[in-house]
Amino acid sequence: MIPILAWRNLWRNPTRTLVLIGAIALGVWAGLFMTGFATGMIKSYISNAIDQIVSHIQVHHPNFSEDQDVKFRLDQPDQHAAKIAEKEEVKAVVVRTLATGMISSAKGARGIRVKGISPAEESKVTGLDQKIVEGEYLAGKRKNEILISRALAEKLKVKIRSKLVLNMQDLEGEITPAAFRVVGIFHTGNKPFDEGHVFVQRKDLNRLLTLTSEGRIDPTTLGHEIALLLHDTKNIPAIQSAMAQPDWKVENYKEISPDLELYESQMGFVSTIYLSIIMLALTFGIINTMLMAVLERIRELGMLMGIGMNKLKVFLMIMLEAIFLGAVAAPIGLALGSLTIYFLGQSGLDLSMYSDSLEMYGMSPVVYFDVPSKVYWQIPVFVACTAILAALYPAYKAIKLKPVEAIRKI
Repeated sequence: MIPILAWRNLWRNPTRTLVLIGAIALGVWAGLFMTGFATGMIKSYISNAIDQIVSHIQVHHPNFSEDQDVKFRLDQPDQHAAKIAEKEEVKAVVVRTLATGMISSAKGARGIRVKGISPAEESKVTGLDQKIVEGEYLAGKRKNEILISRALAEKLKVKIRSKLVLNMQDLEGEITPAAFRVVGIFHTGNKPFDEGHVFVQRKDLNRLLTLTSEGRIDPTTLGHEIALLLHDTKNIPAIQSAMAQPDWKVENYKEISPDLELYESQMGFVSTIYLSIIMLALTFGIINTMLMAVLERIRELGMLMGIGMNKLKVFLMIMLEAIFLGAVAAPIGLALGSLTIYFLGQSGLDLSMYSDSLEMYGMSPVVYFDVPSKVYWQIPVFVACTAILAALYPAYKAIKLKPVEAIRKI
């Protein structure tokens, strides 16, 4: 009987009830929308960082990470990379030679990170060949070809076929200058990365770094980094453990870039934060509505208590009214939110007008919404808790009424 009374009481003022149901449903939808947007932004940043910069796992000499000195090289990296590539969990492997130097043109100069790559393998790990916006990918048709970013080309005021000079420190600590010709211009969408990196053929960079040590070091074996891309991130711990060697420093992307681990860990809290704020706002709306409903029915409640309805049943009736509001509104909000997330997860939200700002943080201009599955069961819990908490005060006011005084109330 109490649930039936509570349900009928809701629809005594259908306009007010529908408005409150709409407000709760809109709050649920907004929570899903904001969670999907924030999660999509975070995943975009993490995905871009893995694809373009850190990969899933990197291997270096134990001392290389400290000062990036070219003398801290790996021993026979190509042989090790070939063995690693045979593992079924590994999607792609690339060996790189790394150097820090100065790049200069007739119009300017900048400090730069030089990556010596094997073009075919690099394209499998980072998809660099797909990011060429002008010119061509490294083809090895001539010596000393270089790829620079569009942002760097603008700063140095160069174009395709322009000549650039790289000054680097070789394995013997000597400064080695070399002229390179621009064959391609790339754009990754990560402005800090683009402005700080150039790509050359690994064989060309190895030759330059070993000029003063010719005969003692085989240029074909020089390498400072092995980068791996896996089919599934769940396999990272196993592969990392299997690759452990005394003279290797094997790190996953979370160890290389701790901010990625921070962002990943925060994805689970995003929905909680948004839902808490939205439900807190809705709490006051529910309190206001339920309190109005109680004050409008003072005489009725007094009569019910006068004919024998105890305070516990009155309290329960008011609580059920609020719970029914949430029970009707939450599925509507979830349905609308799920459709929105599905649509924007497929087509994405185009933020190209803010692309310059997004590129400063390494994020894509198109955000694909995504919501963790646990959010869909968190929302009903949040709505139920909100409804119960919001109904406590109106229910308390109802049971504090004195039947005789309530019946006489005008």
